[in-house]
Amino acid sequence: MQIDPRKQPRQANYKLLIGSVLPRPIAFVSSLNEAGKVNAAPFSFFTVVSTEPPLISVTCMRKPDGQMKDTARNISQQKEFVVHVVDSENVKLVNDTATDFPPEISEVDEVGFELLPSVEIKTPRIAQSKVQMECVLHQMIPMGGNQFPNADLIIGEVVQFHIADELYHDGKIDTLKLDPVGRLAGTMYGTVGETFSMPRLTWNEWQEKER
Repeated sequence: MQIDPRKQPRQANYKLLIGSVLPRPIAFVSSLNEAGKVNAAPFSFFTVVSTEPPLISVTCMRKPDGQMKDTARNISQQKEFVVHVVDSENVKLVNDTATDFPPEISEVDEVGFELLPSVEIKTPRIAQSKVQMECVLHQMIPMGGNQFPNADLIIGEVVQFHIADELYHDGKIDTLKLDPVGRLAGTMYGTVGETFSMPRLTWNEWQEKER
């Protein structure tokens, strides 16, 4: 099967992308609007950009008419946000926040999340997350589209990590205890499941192995 993405609508390309690029980690993002109300929403176009300084990116798709979604608009105005890792214990509440609440309604209040003050920024953190990253806006780039952008690529610098004590050992995070949840296609989610280790060989080790 060969498909030319230029010859089909964006929704068709979206389905192929989310069915191919998976599992995708989920960034549960809290932000503040101009009135100081907390907005929270999940995004599965999320990854690491840099480690010095620590930069992460979240892509926020725009509405069909080209308007920014609440999260992108809040971040563009306030220049800060918090990214929370989604795990098996909080994924149900996170999914509930994806409901199309009106801008004046706080998803956090509606679904029952508890807020905690951040250290470096004004945007609060969400207590029901084992890993929280306070971020300041590094760059926001409108991406794609024809008449107007299709998405906003948000790059944030992590200025404070918050990690549950039981996860942190010798500078590392225990993946199994974190039990992160990833996004699949459609309404499907997945956990880490079975894992395996494959060490990377040096060139000398590779030559020795192949002899």
